Amino acid sequence: MHTVRIRIEKEQDGCSVKHIALKVAHLSAGSFRSLKFSGGVMLDGRQARADERVREGQELSFSFQEHGQQLQVEGEGRVSIAWEDEHYYVIDKQAPLPTMRSAHQTGETLEDALYIYLGRPENYLFRPVNRLDKGTSGLMVVAKNAYAQQRLQSMLHGEIFIREYVAICEGSPENEEGTVDLPIGKMGEGIRRIVCSNGKEARTHFRVLQKGKKRSLIHLRLETGRTHQIRVHMAAVGCPVTGDYLYGEEHPSLPGRFALHSCRIRFLHPMTGEWIEICSHIPDGWDALMEE
Repeated sequence: MHTVRIRIEKEQDGCSVKHIALKVAHLSAGSFRSLKFSGGVMLDGRQARADERVREGQELSFSFQEHGQQLQVEGEGRVSIAWEDEHYYVIDKQAPLPTMRSAHQTGETLEDALYIYLGRPENYLFRPVNRLDKGTSGLMVVAKNAYAQQRLQSMLHGEIFIREYVAICEGSPENEEGTVDLPIGKMGEGIRRIVCSNGKEARTHFRVLQKGKKRSLIHLRLETGRTHQIRVHMAAVGCPVTGDYLYGEEHPSLPGRFALHSCRIRFLHPMTGEWIEICSHIPDGWDALMEE
């Protein structure tokens, strides 16, 4: 169980429990509703009603039950933790490695590896804030509890959660820098995405860092976070990510992965108010790709 406690300040005197939950604790309406019905909303140690008025000096608490599981997995649990505190891990994911388990994913995943790394805890729940494709390496954030996950996920698509990537792409964009602003939608029932007029808005900012004989090293920043966004956008402008077996062509030196790396994450910590910035180096072997 994880409990969030809020001491009622003078300016909050007379506000409703629901108001404090949504505007001060920043719970979603769905989370507050679930907590209310499970008895997880307490005012000075007793269950509170949503419309009850709070007074200065009282303590309002929200208790999140973690109903997880024990997984049946094997392995060494090799996980690279780039940074952590009591609320989050920033993990430097290897590739190829899927982020999560699914009905179609039977091999090792980051979810499994973190479970082993943590000593196979009871009621384990994997709570990624953002996700990376199997073939993408680099930084991603995993929350340690439901509240921390919800708070940071609500910040994903804005200026207080910044995700930057580097990629080696085939060819080079027409301009040295710019923005790809093309909507992205699903293609049939599979995982493939396409640029289409009825898709969801998607914007990727890019800047060419280096040009090789036939490839470019490109810095990319996501403004939105659609599935396969960078891969779809770079393919759409004629510069697919090197090794991208879905939107371009496989490369023998990149088995099961492609040349896309999450190199920097910067976010405003929702609990402490501090800016957190973590960087990750470009993977080994990329110089050779640029020299081919």
